[in-house]
Amino acid sequence: MSATKKIFNIKSEVWRWLGVGGWYFVYVDRKLNGTIRTNGSRYGSGFIKIHATIGNTSWTTALFPYKKEDVYLISIKASVRKKEGIDEGDVVKIRFELL
Repeated sequence: MSATKKIFNIKSEVWRWLGVGGWYFVYVDRKLNGTIRTNGSRYGSGFIKIHATIGNTSWTTALFPYKKEDVYLISIKASVRKKEGIDEGDVVKIRFELL
């Protein structure tokens, strides 16, 4: 990745994965895929480590490649949802930086 930080601001609806664990996610706009792939440092099955912020809460996570829809997902862990009062169906603004 270049020395220039890649920071993104997105707005997306929170949805719940119905599989094991019931994780909560937001979609990252598909239009950002090229920039993310060019500048992100991939590991594992295409995950890209990020630092994300919603409201006053920040955490380190990864962009999850959801190959079925050719998009990246951001998981929103329970502690973040609780601190920020977020539930399924809410539209949130997330700022994230590629690490």
